[in-house]
Amino acid sequence: MITSSTNPRPADFADVRATNLAVVLRFVREHAPCSRADIAASTGLNKATVSSLVADLIDRRLVREIGLTENRVGRPATMLVLDGSPYAAIGMEINVGYITAVAVDLAGERLLSWRRSFDSAEPAGQGVATVAAVVRRVVNRMAKQERQVLGLSVAVPGLVDTAGSVRFAPNLGWRDADLSGDLAKALRDPGFTIQVDNDANLAALAEQRFGAHSGASDLIYLTGEIGVGAGIILDGRLRRGRLGFSGEIGHVQLDPDGPECHCGRRGCLEVMAGLGAVLGRDPSPAEIQVEIEESVRLARAGDPATLATLESVGRSLGQGVSILANLLNPEVVILGGYYVPLTPWLLPAVQDEMADRVIAAEAGGCQVVASTLGHDAAALGGAARVLDSIDSGRLPRVP
Repeated sequence: MITSSTNPRPADFADVRATNLAVVLRFVREHAPCSRADIAASTGLNKATVSSLVADLIDRRLVREIGLTENRVGRPATMLVLDGSPYAAIGMEINVGYITAVAVDLAGERLLSWRRSFDSAEPAGQGVATVAAVVRRVVNRMAKQERQVLGLSVAVPGLVDTAGSVRFAPNLGWRDADLSGDLAKALRDPGFTIQVDNDANLAALAEQRFGAHSGASDLIYLTGEIGVGAGIILDGRLRRGRLGFSGEIGHVQLDPDGPECHCGRRGCLEVMAGLGAVLGRDPSPAEIQVEIEESVRLARAGDPATLATLESVGRSLGQGVSILANLLNPEVVILGGYYVPLTPWLLPAVQDEMADRVIAAEAGGCQVVASTLGHDAAALGGAARVLDSIDSGRLPRVP
């Protein structure tokens, strides 16, 4: 009996070529301007293969030539840089009181950055309609610039599973919302991928790609919003856990007799060191920025009550950071969101707690710093996740 089999070589060849295209594209992103010879020498690919791959990337308008350089040993070489002018990656964040949208090009340059109010009391279904309307506006703006959208990634403050469903977002009041699927339906299958992830996870990706500690292999980002979450990067990779629920440091219990948290438990880090603890109550979304600015003003003026509050919050935050440092030994913990303007007063207490609680000498080399990315970090991380997919070989077709 004769059996037939499908020859796997074409698929294998396509996979290898896609991988090699991604390798070359990443090299150009990290080392531009560079030559074909530079790529071959550093990647181990032969020169003919590199020339073919570069030609493909130029056809896709992912890479472009910028002319010859003579500032090198040997013959002048044609130098390469990222192009990406026909493309855009979109990131969004849904949070208490606001939606942020960011679009970037292939090199990470911002094409737009929008922030609008959002009624976080809306049920998930109405929230999807609001988010879809913002996405359509962004896509239309990119279309006017003749840019193809490579993908959309949305950040949400809560438990997001690996399929993109929001299982529980207590500060939004959402449960079991199929956000990625519902957005795809609302946008009528837009022709690009839609991903959903936890806000801290995406902010950590933004820090790793665009922040002051870009390239760090072991990095943790702590959100400083109504909620407190951790985005964890270890050995250069984002760690989501088996179901995607890692990083919920905000619901680690510090004091079983402490105040009640939004999750229903008592004394969680989030209620001890979140915005409610800083301001003495849960503010309305419209008041947060003004009240934080007032806290900063009072702290600068030496107001005793404000300084005592910030020291207490800093000590609770330091307990949470110490847990992370003992478990994971990160290179850096980055404080984001509304923590950033408060870091001059929070950090001394955080560092004192770490000195007492981290078992390794000098906190195991862990630094605690303020983010430099501002309130766009999670949305920017959504765009970074789209760009990461391009780096891993999911390249757009020739425009």
